[in-house]
Amino acid sequence: MSRAHKALFAGTSVFYLIVIVAVLTTSRLVAFDWYAMMFKPYEHWPALESFLNVYVIAGQRGPSAIVVAVWLGWRCWRTRSMRPLLVLGVALVLLNMSVGAVKIGLGRLGPHYAHVAGSSEIFLGGGIFPSGHTANAVVTWGVLAYLASRWRRSGAVVAGFMGFSVGLTTVYLGTHWVSDVLAGWAAGILVMLALPLFEPVIASADERIQRVWADRGEHWARLLRRPVPAPAEPAPEPAATAPAPALATRVVGQRSAPSGQPSAVTLVTDEGRRGISPAGKK
Repeated sequence: MSRAHKALFAGTSVFYLIVIVAVLTTSRLVAFDWYAMMFKPYEHWPALESFLNVYVIAGQRGPSAIVVAVWLGWRCWRTRSMRPLLVLGVALVLLNMSVGAVKIGLGRLGPHYAHVAGSSEIFLGGGIFPSGHTANAVVTWGVLAYLASRWRRSGAVVAGFMGFSVGLTTVYLGTHWVSDVLAGWAAGILVMLALPLFEPVIASADERIQRVWADRGEHWARLLRRPVPAPAEPAPEPAATAPAPALATRVVGQRSAPSGQPSAVTLVTDEGRRGISPAGKK
């Protein structure tokens, strides 16, 4: 953290603490809360009420986080990195932990549920201080400016306007005290100032996720490239070998021999005429 960063973080923390102490001690700030609530801005400018009832949704955690997450998801796809969504996730976790702890700890009731005029309405089981709408608008839209690569200054101006206007809208509608909004601004700014401290954790998580996806991609690529073995064909039966044909002997004729000598027989085989052999001899 630079000196300017540290100074801004310390100054915002002191301002946040002053607002909390002012609410706890029922100071002039609480009196101003009641003055703004009794003034009822929505009755003085009723033409704005219908529009601001819709506009305040930009500070609600669910709708605003979904819109920003869709945009950051597209950024993740383009950059092949999960860092944008990881930054948003870390910021929202920090916001929920810090703002939620103060809400539960003080238990302040909102203007519509206040019991005693002039009191701070704390420790009564409420959850209105600090303003979650305001802090969420600062953080959610501030993350877009934080991740901007080209228009960071313009994004910071837009994020500041969103946080400022959403906070004033809640006062106009009578859903928050003025001190709730002041604390919401401080809480949101502290989350954004603390976010750079978690960059090493975000970078490590992004690297691990990319490694896992790369391993899975290689695994599926190997599966897709692997040839599918063809079904084994049955081995052909060996052909029956016919026995070698026996030599056929055919008697062609018989010639008479002189008396006292054996007769001669002419033998003819399939291989051709072999000759005449005396009887009993080859």
